[in-house]
Order: sequence, then C-alpha cells, then structure tokens
Amino acid sequence: MDYKSYRGDSPRRKKRHWLAAALLLLGLGLALFGALELVIAVHSRDRVAENPPPKVMVVFGCQMRRDGPSVLLRDRLDAALAYWEAHPDIKIVVTGGKGDDEHVSEAQGMYDYLTAHGVDGANIYMEDKSRNTWQNINNTFALMEREGWELTDDVLLVSSGFHLARIELLWNRARVQALRGETYGGQYISTLAAPVSHAPSAVQMFFREPLALVKSFLFDR
Repeated sequence: MDYKSYRGDSPRRKKRHWLAAALLLLGLGLALFGALELVIAVHSRDRVAENPPPKVMVVFGCQMRRDGPSVLLRDRLDAALAYWEAHPDIKIVVTGGKGDDEHVSEAQGMYDYLTAHGVDGANIYMEDKSRNTWQNINNTFALMEREGWELTDDVLLVSSGFHLARIELLWNRARVQALRGETYGGQYISTLAAPVSHAPSAVQMFFREPLALVKSFLFDR
C-alpha cells in the first residue's frame, strides 16, 4: 500500500518541481528584463556638456525609405538640427551604411536631409560603410583619426533615447581599444535623446533593445 502510494505521488511531485523551477526561471528572467529596462531608461535622456560644449556631434542612422528618412531617423535628425541651430560651428558625423532594402546609405540620406535644412555640407562627415552600432562607432573613430581629430575630444552622441545606453557602452569600449590602452583623461560623453514619435517602433524597441544590449555587452568587442 505504501509502495503504491509512493509510486502514485512521484509523477505529481516531479511535476511540482518542474513547475517551481519554471516559475523561478520566469521570475529571474522578468527581473533581468526589468533591470535592463531601468538601465535603458536612465540613459534615455539629454546630458549635454556646456563648458566647453561638444566639438563633434555623431548622429546614428536608422532606416532610409524611398521618400526619405524613416520616422525614427527623422526624429534623430530633427533633434540634431535643433542643437546645431544653437551651435552652428559643430562638426557633424552622420553614420550608417546601405542596407539591402535601402536605395542609398543612411549617411547619405542624413546628409541630404541636413543640408536641405540649412547645414553647410562642408561641416558634415559621412561614415557610410557600417551595418550595426558597433561598426558605426569603430568606423567613426577611424574617420576621426583620418581627419586628424583628437579621439579625446568631447562628443555629442545623438540617437533615439532607447538606443543611448548601448551606444555609451560601445563608445567607451571602442575608445579604449582605439587608444590602445592609453589614458584618455576626462573626456565627457554628451548624449542627446531624440523622441520616438512612431508608437509601433516604441513598442517594438521596448522588447528588442534589452536583448540587443545583452548581445552587445557579450559579443561586440
């Protein structure tokens, strides 16, 4: 009798253990997701140095469409234009290559948009070979070296708010690599968070960006 009872309870006991383990993993996953969203939220804000102001503004690309920049990219460009109007002498780097579904590079589309809104093309530098954020940043450092700019110059990084945590992580990592371990003093990284006016993109990035942040932390080196 006792033996049969033990055998009858065993599958239920195992099922409870698996359920408890699944709930624990789900709880840990939700806690990690919440922590990552908090990190993203903390970095999704303007933080711009004033004395001295940044010397270089780097605008990160997004999808180009046949009729012009996508809504997300236009948000970023309009934020950059608002800052440029108050600081017309700042150098501007536009960064982004040509995707398989794009007719021009993101950098070229951004150049065209900015010059159409009054920016002198001589002050815009295009990085048009990259396909992701890590390449954006490394190619931008290479451009800065070619132009003879100091890699320790204060910079202003412009992108959608949700993107800035990952950009700052990778910018600091790439800067250390570019300087080959040399000290770089107290360079201040300014950030300008463009609003996200396209609601579906905001929802998509709420779920996507934490995963992208983990991927970049682990693999973009």
